[in-house]
Amino acid sequence: MRTRVMARLHAVLERYFPEKRLYLRSDTETRFVRLRSETQMFVWVTGSIVVAWTIIATAIVLMDSIGAGNFRAQAQREQIEYESRLQALATERDRRAEEAAAASARFGSALEQISMMQSELLHSEDRRRELETGIEVIQSTLRRTMQEREALSERMDTLQAAIASGEGTAGVGAGSSDETLDLLAAALADTAAERDIIEANAQDAIERAEELELELRLMEDKNDEIFRQLEEAMMVSVEPLDNMFRAAGLDTDRLLDQVRQGYSGMGGPMMPLQMSTRGSTEIDPDAARANGILSEMDRINLYRIAAERTPFAMPVFENFRFTSGYGMRWGRMHYGTDFAGPIGTPIHATADGVVTHAGWSTGYGRLIKIQHEAGIETRYAHLNAIRVEVGQRVSRGDRIGDMGNSGRSTGPHLHYEVRVGGEAVNPMIYIRAGQDVF
Repeated sequence: MRTRVMARLHAVLERYFPEKRLYLRSDTETRFVRLRSETQMFVWVTGSIVVAWTIIATAIVLMDSIGAGNFRAQAQREQIEYESRLQALATERDRRAEEAAAASARFGSALEQISMMQSELLHSEDRRRELETGIEVIQSTLRRTMQEREALSERMDTLQAAIASGEGTAGVGAGSSDETLDLLAAALADTAAERDIIEANAQDAIERAEELELELRLMEDKNDEIFRQLEEAMMVSVEPLDNMFRAAGLDTDRLLDQVRQGYSGMGGPMMPLQMSTRGSTEIDPDAARANGILSEMDRINLYRIAAERTPFAMPVFENFRFTSGYGMRWGRMHYGTDFAGPIGTPIHATADGVVTHAGWSTGYGRLIKIQHEAGIETRYAHLNAIRVEVGQRVSRGDRIGDMGNSGRSTGPHLHYEVRVGGEAVNPMIYIRAGQDVF
């Protein structure tokens, strides 16, 4: 059976690959090599495989070359897009910095204007008190003048009665009667002159009182306008600060109470006003408005102090790029934000505080920890150099170290963390909140 199958297979091969002989002739003899059907089929299959492999390999090489070119072009496009994005971010950062500088300038200008308005308000209030005192003096003088006028009128009536009595007793003695008449006439003339003077003084006093009342009303209108402008300025100034702290998730009342406890001294321009000039225990409406404005100014000042002690600022001022944000990364939690830049880039404190750690820490490399108000702590890791010591008090913007590549790091960068009560939070919450004001 096997021999029959082989014979049939050989017959099929003979049809496509007939047996051939290859003659090799020399000077003395002739030889030949017989190429059987099986040998020819083997050579043909081998050649076909080699040709197919060559074609496939060439196609693969060409496809790789074309794909590599496409990848390079795509990489170049992505690089150009990435650089454009970096440029846009740099432009946005510069614009934000300019807006923050402009906002800070506006804030300073508003505080200066508020201070000027406060001084003008206090001066106006002093002037109003002087006017009220002057009006009271004029009213007192007017009352005294009226009393003197009534007394003179009574005296004049008495003298007239005496003259009438003198005429009835003219026969008693002509000489004494003439002397009495002359004396009474002179007294009447003096009394009339004094009455005219008193009436003129009273009229002047009335006119002066009317002028003072008009001036007082104008002063009150001016004070009301000043109060209105101050109240509007307070609202415009306080609202962005309040929103900034609330955007960072902070309890503003609790934070301001903590700051107020550290600044509990009394006195100065922020003290409440007591401007009653009538001896009354009731608070004057203007004094109440002024105290409200002073309270808002005190709130702005407390916000300013709290803002300096809260990490709203950027830790890196020079050119940098964000390489990693807060959140899951490579299957584990990344508790901060990474700012990449050249080694030696200055690192700055983001708020006032006290240095609690300045040294090497596993994973972090060279690490600085700063404790701030309200249980907030900031961390600055992978530094190349540390420029502060434990226990040192730093202010916002102070240079505390240099960017580096120490610890578990793939390149020069700053790993920046914010922790509240020991729990890590997203640092960009504070940075974005501060960018709307500073």
